[in-house]
Amino acid sequence: MADWGPVFISLVLFILLSPGLLFQIPGKNRFIEFGNFQTSGVSILIHALIFFALVAILLIAIDLYMTCKESKRIPRFISLYLKNKVERKKLVPKKIYKSIKIKPATKMSDWGPVVISVVLFVLLSPGLLFQLPAHHRIVQFGSMETSGVSILVHSIIFFAILAVFLIAIGVRITTG
Repeated sequence: MADWGPVFISLVLFILLSPGLLFQIPGKNRFIEFGNFQTSGVSILIHALIFFALVAILLIAIDLYMTCKESKRIPRFISLYLKNKVERKKLVPKKIYKSIKIKPATKMSDWGPVVISVVLFVLLSPGLLFQLPAHHRIVQFGSMETSGVSILVHSIIFFAILAVFLIAIGVRITTG
């Protein structure tokens, strides 16, 4: 069963943290500017750091996940506290408990979704490498500008590439 949680969390954060849509840190004239549809290399770096922090917190620390059918996965932060079988039987529903063996969480974390989504956030930020569609052309390279339509198009590209890497290929980067 594929875990779509990292894909959708990263997509929502990509849209919300695209420099110039809601806010830009640092702005051209002030420290923070709202809705100016401009971008810069420094603001993409700052927004990428914020993106990395939020994705790491949501996917690694809190262990958010989303599946299409009934999930048989127990979140890591719950399984840490389930030390013996008596505690497991009390907290885990019978249907799930009988179908899987619950192991206490190990220290290994899957950093693949975090790393891939941060790299794609930087590469696909509208205006840095390219802007599709641009204001006066179809594609404009290095314009450091953005628009609502280009953020939408870049979000669709971001979603497609991230889904291919995380769901179809199943890239995993684990730490031990």
